[in-house]
Amino acid sequence: MNNVRSLLGKAKEDLMSLVIVSVAFFVALSIRIRPADSVFLPNGFVRFSNDPLYHMRMVEVLLHNYPQGMFYNPLTNYPQGSFIHFGPLFDHMIAITALVIGLGNPGTGLLNTIGAYFPTVLGALLVFPVYFLGKHLKDRKTGVIAAILISITPGQFLNRSMIIFTDHHVAETLFSTLFILFFMLAMIQAKKANLSVKMLEHMDKQLAKPLVYAILAGVMYAAYQLTWAGAPLFGMIIVIFAAIQYSIDHVNNRSTDYLGIVGIITFLVGLLLVLPFIHFDMGVSIYYYSWFHLLSALAAMAAFVYMSLVHKEINRRKLNPLYYPLVLMVTIIVALIALRIVSPSVYYMIIATPAAIFKVQTGGFSTVGEVSSIFYRGGSFTLSSVWYNFAMGFFISIIAMFMLAYSIRKEKRPEQLLVLVWTFIMLLAIYGQNRFAYYYAINVALLSGYFAAKVLDMVGWRKIETAYHEKVHSVGELPHFLSKNVKAGHLLTIFILLLLVAYPSYSLAMEQSQYASGANGYWLESLFWMRDNTPDPGIDFLQIYEAPESGERFGYPDSAYGVMSWWDYGHEIEAIARRLPNANPFQAGIGGRSASIDEENRPGAAPFFTAPSEEEATAVLEAIHPDPDKAAARYIISDVEMATGKFYAMTAWTMDTEGYYVSVQTDSGAQYVPGERYYNSMEARLHIFDGDGLQQYRLVHESPEAPTGYTSETGYKNVYNVLYGGNLELTDTGYVKVFEYVEGATITGNAPTGETVTISNTIETNQGRSFTYSQSAISDGAYSFTVPYSTEGPIPGETQFDVRPTGPYTISYGNTTQQVSVSEPDVLNGNVIEV
Repeated sequence: MNNVRSLLGKAKEDLMSLVIVSVAFFVALSIRIRPADSVFLPNGFVRFSNDPLYHMRMVEVLLHNYPQGMFYNPLTNYPQGSFIHFGPLFDHMIAITALVIGLGNPGTGLLNTIGAYFPTVLGALLVFPVYFLGKHLKDRKTGVIAAILISITPGQFLNRSMIIFTDHHVAETLFSTLFILFFMLAMIQAKKANLSVKMLEHMDKQLAKPLVYAILAGVMYAAYQLTWAGAPLFGMIIVIFAAIQYSIDHVNNRSTDYLGIVGIITFLVGLLLVLPFIHFDMGVSIYYYSWFHLLSALAAMAAFVYMSLVHKEINRRKLNPLYYPLVLMVTIIVALIALRIVSPSVYYMIIATPAAIFKVQTGGFSTVGEVSSIFYRGGSFTLSSVWYNFAMGFFISIIAMFMLAYSIRKEKRPEQLLVLVWTFIMLLAIYGQNRFAYYYAINVALLSGYFAAKVLDMVGWRKIETAYHEKVHSVGELPHFLSKNVKAGHLLTIFILLLLVAYPSYSLAMEQSQYASGANGYWLESLFWMRDNTPDPGIDFLQIYEAPESGERFGYPDSAYGVMSWWDYGHEIEAIARRLPNANPFQAGIGGRSASIDEENRPGAAPFFTAPSEEEATAVLEAIHPDPDKAAARYIISDVEMATGKFYAMTAWTMDTEGYYVSVQTDSGAQYVPGERYYNSMEARLHIFDGDGLQQYRLVHESPEAPTGYTSETGYKNVYNVLYGGNLELTDTGYVKVFEYVEGATITGNAPTGETVTISNTIETNQGRSFTYSQSAISDGAYSFTVPYSTEGPIPGETQFDVRPTGPYTISYGNTTQQVSVSEPDVLNGNVIEV
């Protein structure tokens, strides 16, 4: 009877816990869909941006060619194209969901709606594995608290699971957490059953649970790898944990069979499921499914086999148990030395990969938000990002790590060591790259739940739980039990924990979830304009293209052309404008330098926008394209952020940052302001000066301007007027500006030697704004100007520009004034017009 009552009591507690966790699921979901009204536009477009846009583009291609997906994409990083390093699983999950709900034929609206809500569901689902991890880390109370905390966790975990953040990051977090959970459960059950090789030989009934959990761990590891190619990071975590646990078990004269069996099965299942997706022709790469993923799985299995054999051999020889960890360390050193001799490329990858994750980035990569350190901003130590991502939970988790280490020393439970090792490595990861904050959020929630549960036990809640199990047999008895056993001190402890642990996270989560990080409206306006008003590049947006052979180029049609902009906007240019960006958020096409100012400044977006003259900028465009007779871009898109805040990132990628900003004394003290080198840059010439004076670049469209005071444009113009004698009008202009690179019409004529000859025109934009375009030259008896604007309007099949001169060009010198009209064919073909 007591056993039955105990089982019923546990079932009742499990049910109550799961009810609370289910409520946490709906809380998490409701937070993530708060901005839903702002993401669905009246024209049916959903405001996806950057990587989410790219995923939705791949889902669209996948559904059009189902089940074949895209692996090589020639529509980005023009004229090279890019291989897809995203895992295929996330896109297939969305596609299959759309096929099921859409009864095999989902429309664009349904697909976009499913894509928009997909990350919110995955993010909310994480409350369940977090609950079970917490439950097995300590108890149900820990699991429930951890589940509640992860449901209200702010920062990157929240942002990357918000509506329309349709990126693989939230799936990474879900599958990696499930991987750890099932590996933990397999290990717990294997240790409980005292799993051994002999039991495998006799197919003992006790094998069922640990083997099922080990297989599920392998399935989740495969799912994680097929979501993110860098998933072997978690394989490394498991192997490091296993090495420590093997050493502890060996020194304490305990069997290690349970670890070896679970580890080998997990990695074997994971490998078998990933194997069909490996591209063996890609060499050894962490960025694609390559030999690296095969070798890392085989290495993990070999490590488990080796650690088990060393354990048995040292026991057989009756050597000092402390030799075990020493043998493992010596083996690692010898293996690395041997690998360096046999396969230097693999050796350097093994050495470089952890360094890339755990090391603070420098140069251009330090300007990429997600790969910069969480503890450093602008080279200075800060905790602001820590607070943004975890609130008080981060500091509580550090305390809980020491509490957990003490518990491991006393109880020696492998599952606790697994969580500690996992947490410590992810802490190192966020030190190197703050992108791992959405992973570390799970650790923070778990350890904060562990801390809170420990505190509650210290003030007597464990005794109350025990009494509850013994004395409460019906719901009617609960009020009397609570009034008798729960004191003011217990309630005060809960209140303090809520104030300390939960409230800061919830407050930040509610603040951060007001808006979704969708595509900028100014960019949407400009990209839709580009899609409708520029020539078709002649490549099918939904077709799957074969990658070119190694050393070969993709065969682009003659009609193809690139669009130069900063890498942040590459996916938007491709997915919305359906044009071919030269640079993209894979950090492809940026150019510049990698490690030293002494390197060659490779052609790309950074050298183009920082070029100190039009001629040098054009040389960059020509250098990007392998055909010496072609330039890589026909259009250039700039926004005010590129001209102000993001400009420093462009210089950082070239590793030549001096002189763009200078210190000046003001009434408020010394301030850094744009310098002469900045105003000579191509980006400033385009965006701040509207391309005034440029010979082959013309403004063809601009978006509406941002609200007054929203940008720094007028401030930059004011600095130019004050420091360099300019007369720029102190007004904001279009947030986004689209320029076209053209041959330019050459106007020639005669004028007296020594005369200053000026050509000018008034240009009116589609926003009703006017500015003056002009060039000047000293005549040597003749003059020549190359101009980019047509005075007679667009022609069919070419750019349907809506920025145009208000009349003919005016040429003036001395008392002479002449009018010159220029046709669009003159501009496009580089014709010469004699005056």
